[in-house]
Amino acid sequence: MLKRIFTVGGFTLLSRLTGFARDIMLAAILGAGPVADAFFVALRLPNHFRAIFAEGAFNAAFVPAYAHVHGEKGEASAKLFADRIFTLLFLSQLVLLAVALAFMPQMMSILAPGFTDDPEQRALAIELTRITFPYLLLITLVTLYGGILNVMQRFASAAAASIFLNISMMATLALAAFFPSAGHAAAWGVLISGVLQYFLLAGDLSLHGGLPRFARPKLDEDVRAFFRALGPATLGSMGTQLALFADTIIATFLPAGALSALYYADRLNQLPIGVIGIAIGTVLLPEMSRQLTAGDDAGAKASQRRAFEFTLLFSVPFVAAFLTVPDEIMRAMFARGAFTRADAISAGTTLAAYAIALIPFVLIRSAVAPFYARKDTATPVKAALTGVATNVVLKFALMGSLAQVGLALATAAGAWINLLLVIFFSVRAGYLEFDRELVRAILKFGIIGVLLGAALWLTAWLAPPYLALLPALRSEAALALLILVGAVIYGAAILILFGPRWIKRLLRG
Repeated sequence: MLKRIFTVGGFTLLSRLTGFARDIMLAAILGAGPVADAFFVALRLPNHFRAIFAEGAFNAAFVPAYAHVHGEKGEASAKLFADRIFTLLFLSQLVLLAVALAFMPQMMSILAPGFTDDPEQRALAIELTRITFPYLLLITLVTLYGGILNVMQRFASAAAASIFLNISMMATLALAAFFPSAGHAAAWGVLISGVLQYFLLAGDLSLHGGLPRFARPKLDEDVRAFFRALGPATLGSMGTQLALFADTIIATFLPAGALSALYYADRLNQLPIGVIGIAIGTVLLPEMSRQLTAGDDAGAKASQRRAFEFTLLFSVPFVAAFLTVPDEIMRAMFARGAFTRADAISAGTTLAAYAIALIPFVLIRSAVAPFYARKDTATPVKAALTGVATNVVLKFALMGSLAQVGLALATAAGAWINLLLVIFFSVRAGYLEFDRELVRAILKFGIIGVLLGAALWLTAWLAPPYLALLPALRSEAALALLILVGAVIYGAAILILFGPRWIKRLLRG
């Protein structure tokens, strides 16, 4: 399990690093103005639908179902099941794409109503979204192929696919002079990346004889079981995405730059979510599905417990840094070109608000895994929808005085409610046990996080007079110093409070 987590996490980290390079180009070329806001709407709309129909609900329903069919009925039955799901998925996404392209102006009026006051920005957003929306069809098929590969214990290509999004966008941005605007260049980069990701996953799967083909749809018991799981999973994913839609809608009414601040803050916040939370959750779900299919309940509990420990070990440093030195991080990462220091401060405050919920963001995939592995997608929906309701109510309450920071704080509150409810349901069902050892580990991580945050804040306060002596790259040097200090303090604190024996046990599993 550890090797697979590092495989997924390593490629995800590479994806995030190339993503930062892409965002540095975006910030320098697009800045945080009207064109940038129009592009981020065009990027968010297909991504929201992707999260609902592809990576969110589909993965939660398909991976356990495919693992069960493969384990119980053999490879031939699993192949037929995948062919039927592929056919239904392709046709439904084709219909959605046609409807979206035909009614894009009406969709924009609903999803970005604040652009109505600026006809040019609205027209640009519509044009860019028509370019990016076909990406949804391609990435949905990529998700299907990735789910099949994950059950086959092949994680590399699915984890590496998103690197193409960053490389493709950087290539088109570098050629922005040949497009009507930099927004058009970025939008075409998104679409081209979808094509590249599709061929990467399709090629890997075809080499191993698992590439799905069109088959006559038939609602046999396996397909019906998949749809029974897909319905609640879609509601859960839809609830979360509706909250993000609310961010997009509300932010279009806020001053120019609010959407951009949300975007850049979320991009940094997504680094630990992707590298840690999603990587561990991606490996944990098929692992628990196989263990439960084999009747190994104890092994499934042990896998989830270990996933929790890994998640906390790698996420606490990000929480401490994002809460205590967000402005320093934003200045070093993005404050150049059209992205000003004022933009960096705005995005940094938003990042600190998002960081309040970083722990539930990274833990939620591992927390819901025992339900999804048992094909119970309904129970997590109760928690997700409760969190979303809180989230949306707080957005409208906080947006007036706090602008996009209020939106991020509302997201944080909803995420905590979602996680706590999922844990409550899991403990009540007997899927998770909070014994003394786990509670002590959580308390130790909390103490270490406070110590690390204090060390980072003190370093950021003391360093500027010395860094001012540098002729250039002061912000970058400040970030490098913070990383160095943080690594030393965190590593020492882990060794002192947990000891080498705990680390060896965690690595051995």
